[in-house]
Amino acid sequence: MFKKHSPQKRATIISSSVAMSLVLLKLIIGLLSGSVAVLASAIDSILDMLVSLFNYFAIKKAEENPDEIYQYGKGKIQAIAAVIEGTIITISGLFIIYIGIKKFIEASVTTLLTPSIVAMALSIVITYVLVRYLSEVAQKTDNLVIKADALHYKTDLWSNAAVLFSLVLVYFTKFDWIDALFGIGIGIYIIYAAYEVIAEGITILLDRALDKEHIVKIREILSRHPEVSSFHWLRTRTDGTTNFVEFHMVLRPNIRLLEAHRIADEVEDQIREIEKRKRWVITPHFDPYDDEEINEVMLHGKNRYIEE
Repeated sequence: MFKKHSPQKRATIISSSVAMSLVLLKLIIGLLSGSVAVLASAIDSILDMLVSLFNYFAIKKAEENPDEIYQYGKGKIQAIAAVIEGTIITISGLFIIYIGIKKFIEASVTTLLTPSIVAMALSIVITYVLVRYLSEVAQKTDNLVIKADALHYKTDLWSNAAVLFSLVLVYFTKFDWIDALFGIGIGIYIIYAAYEVIAEGITILLDRALDKEHIVKIREILSRHPEVSSFHWLRTRTDGTTNFVEFHMVLRPNIRLLEAHRIADEVEDQIREIEKRKRWVITPHFDPYDDEEINEVMLHGKNRYIEE
């Protein structure tokens, strides 16, 4: 069944299946025991499952080839998915905090501590294996959605450990407020972890430039080519799947078009070697002389016109 799916899609299917099993386990124990921490973890697992399913369809769309309508592809849907996922994580964190405060006020008692402890210990083992798997896929594919999913389950791993610790403390001390306190702490941690996911997604939607390391390498490639006199107007961005690069390079004024394209091909091949896992769309522009100042004047003039 998995042979037809890319590593990214396969990862979302596996994470969705794992999340579904954890939902059933935690939800049953949380409702029967009255533990805020366990119930909070169950709610988080429900969101995990929904987000992983959403990620599957996001990756499926992002992997579609460009067409007449979406000529640059649909890679940015991954960034949209990351922002949505981070927002959902934040909402779940706020709800968990609400449940914890409510238990503080009502002073409800936690029951079925032993089954709860066993269930959370099992959840930790399962989640740890899943995090290792998702992290490996994210490292191999450099996929933003899988990175967000891996981060999400890492927060689950820590929250599950916190829940287990709180249940053990309640078991030995009989202080039920500890369960509520840890539930609130988990909610705060989840909100904090969601910030990174949302921030990365937004920067891609805003056409953030490639990493500085990438830009330095691109500049070095252009600078060391013997037939490129100089270059300017280097612009980069990424949609999470494809890196886009455009630049002006100054060549001999009397160079033949065939030679100019040969030079461009050599430069482009070297740039693609920087990150082989990503697709590249490279757009060179040939100049017979350095017209950077003219370009700057045109750009600033246009901006002033827009402002007016």
